[in-house]
Amino acid sequence: MANSVEIKDLDLNFGAVKVLKQLNLDIAEGEFLVLLGSSGCGKSTLLNCIAGLLDVSGGQIFIKGENVTWAEPSDRGIGMVFQSYALYPQMTVRGNLSFGLKNAKVPKAEIAKRVDRVAEVLQIEALLDRKPGALSGGQRQRVAIGRALVRDVDVFLFDEPLSNLDAKLRTDLRVELKRLHQKLKNTMIYVTHDQVEAMTLADRISIMKNGLIEQLDTPEVIYAKPCNKYVAEFIGSPAMNLFEGQLNGTAFSGDGFNLDVDGYEFATQTRGEAAAWLGIRPEHILTGDAAKNAAFTGTGEIDIVEPMGSDTLVWVNFAGQSIRVRTEGQSGLKSGEKLTIGFDAARLHLFDAKTEIRL
Repeated sequence: MANSVEIKDLDLNFGAVKVLKQLNLDIAEGEFLVLLGSSGCGKSTLLNCIAGLLDVSGGQIFIKGENVTWAEPSDRGIGMVFQSYALYPQMTVRGNLSFGLKNAKVPKAEIAKRVDRVAEVLQIEALLDRKPGALSGGQRQRVAIGRALVRDVDVFLFDEPLSNLDAKLRTDLRVELKRLHQKLKNTMIYVTHDQVEAMTLADRISIMKNGLIEQLDTPEVIYAKPCNKYVAEFIGSPAMNLFEGQLNGTAFSGDGFNLDVDGYEFATQTRGEAAAWLGIRPEHILTGDAAKNAAFTGTGEIDIVEPMGSDTLVWVNFAGQSIRVRTEGQSGLKSGEKLTIGFDAARLHLFDAKTEIRL
């Protein structure tokens, strides 16, 4: 499959501060790629470099095979949607959608055709004669997305477009964005700090930290086999439980517990003695009768029970720390009770204590 966007050895410095460092990234034609990371990791900066809003310090950017490293934003064949709606308040929705096309001297008939088509796709036909002040937040963000879509380009860039919306609207628009991508099949590059958005929208996720890409893979692989401790902690809600200890061959020794990890799929062939982190996700900890046949079975005291409807999050005191356990919705568990827990070796994650790389 041909690449839609190629980034080669990209550097960006603000004075003496290196923001992006020798970054390489290939994005396939029609792919939905999400740039995910915490604040300050460089994800929005990278998007702005692709858009041409920042001048790079080194490296090259290609869009559809053309070197656009120093091209103007308007000449890159991209459409961009920002966190703020940035709509013209004095114009109607139709005026906002058509404004850029009028400036580009697109014929009136073509403008009307594109506006009508985008309004139909985004289901905003009834809003075309309203002004932004008469729209809800979700409707305004649809218009902002529509303004990018009318440009009829191959690559769309989204910079945290849903972060200003309430939880329900975010969920609704997230589904609409996925449906939109399936319908249009354009390349989409999407920046967010929200892992739920990343996991549900992306074909692939690029997890960034300190201007570098930590892991680039499908949501399924990143969840099942995080490449290092940082990615393991970042992906998953609630976060992965981690235990510090010692690995000797296939035996892990933690604080007051020992576990045979023979069923673990090692990423490397190293089996020597080394300090290590053992991780297990809350939803992978077995409880009750199911825990009794696990590779490891132990007991902890329940601290807090958080019912969430479809499931229940239980905080359990175990191995000298408070761990998170996800159980069924109507668990009937109570604070102060003892809970039998089990670890299945195939569901574990092991990381070297020094390098924090997956073992």
